[in-house]
Amino acid sequence: MFADPHEKDYRATLRAAAQQEETFLQLTASGKARGGSPQWQKVAVRPVVVKGERSLQFTYFDDRKAFTKNYADAAANAELDEVLTAPFSHFHLQATTGDLHVRLTKRGKALVSHGKPSRAQPQPDLAHNRTKRHLLPVGKPDTFLWTTGITDRAGKVRPAMRGKFRQVNTFLEHFWHALPAAADAERPLTIIDYGCGSAYLTFAAYHYASHVQGRPTQVIGVDSDTEIIAKCRRLQESLQWEGLAFHESRIVDFQPATRPDVVLSLHACDTATDEAIAQGIRWQGNVILAAPCCQHELHDQVQHPEFQAVLRHGILKQRTADILTDAFRALVLRIMGYKTDVVEFVSPEHTSRNLLIRAVKSQAPGDSAAVQEYMRLKQFWNVTPYLEELLGDVLAPYLVVA
Repeated sequence: MFADPHEKDYRATLRAAAQQEETFLQLTASGKARGGSPQWQKVAVRPVVVKGERSLQFTYFDDRKAFTKNYADAAANAELDEVLTAPFSHFHLQATTGDLHVRLTKRGKALVSHGKPSRAQPQPDLAHNRTKRHLLPVGKPDTFLWTTGITDRAGKVRPAMRGKFRQVNTFLEHFWHALPAAADAERPLTIIDYGCGSAYLTFAAYHYASHVQGRPTQVIGVDSDTEIIAKCRRLQESLQWEGLAFHESRIVDFQPATRPDVVLSLHACDTATDEAIAQGIRWQGNVILAAPCCQHELHDQVQHPEFQAVLRHGILKQRTADILTDAFRALVLRIMGYKTDVVEFVSPEHTSRNLLIRAVKSQAPGDSAAVQEYMRLKQFWNVTPYLEELLGDVLAPYLVVA
């Protein structure tokens, strides 16, 4: 299907594969090549038929939105060339006959590799508008989903596990979106999940990165609960996934053998989220994904005479403290050099703990605007966030307003 993987012009290889009408399914470009700054965080290209004419549909993604445009004939080829020549660091082409991965190293070398088809499609789906496709699809047997009880052997989602199935796929979308920024093509991807609990999402991250994306991956789950770690180890042994390991440890005590590319903290209780973020910052993780759970640390600190009408009601005070806690976390990450946003993780109908803090290391620490916002917010509410205490002398030098 593809040209020689050692071919120097990887763009020609991708272009030729995308022009194979009988086999081409989708091309995704993402990540930032060294020294470059693409206009979009990600672009996805797939074939469609619009008004009886075969076209290529381009979907462009940034932090907040995505929009789609369709091109036919010469215009489609020209737009495809624009995507292939943009300074992206990762290209993933899916076809009925197999996958093609291209990763650019920091030195600009293109690493080209083949993989088995990641989509069980006998032919391209040319529908202009189609239903949402999950990264781990319904109706396709999947060892991970079956072993964890989310689906039956045939790939049908069990009724009681529909919420968990959506949660896993929603998490993987955020994870996959951030993955190129975390990856170093010259070594395996290293992921640490602090406060991993039952580790559904820990296993999902390994499964998707290693088995679906075909990237050499090492994932470490950390939790202080002896029984939970024993359960995770039994599941890992039954799956025989060698790239997974689980450690019984407090978050603040665990020291990884190598710098993590991705740090996860998914519904770890209360200040465990702060501990995980602090560890991610101290170990200079490229990407930090944190979904906070219950959080009480600021509840007793929050006070302001102008907000007594809100703070006298326990539930409103707690929600105010929750929002402030996550706002402080996002600001600390910005101060420490991470491009950070807070997004909806899963639908509120599945859980009220539905926020995800996404942080990608993008610049040197010390953003002056973030420092000023942080200090003003602290002064206004008369609080000291626990994350500031955890980071100590790592954060303190930057909390000086000129």
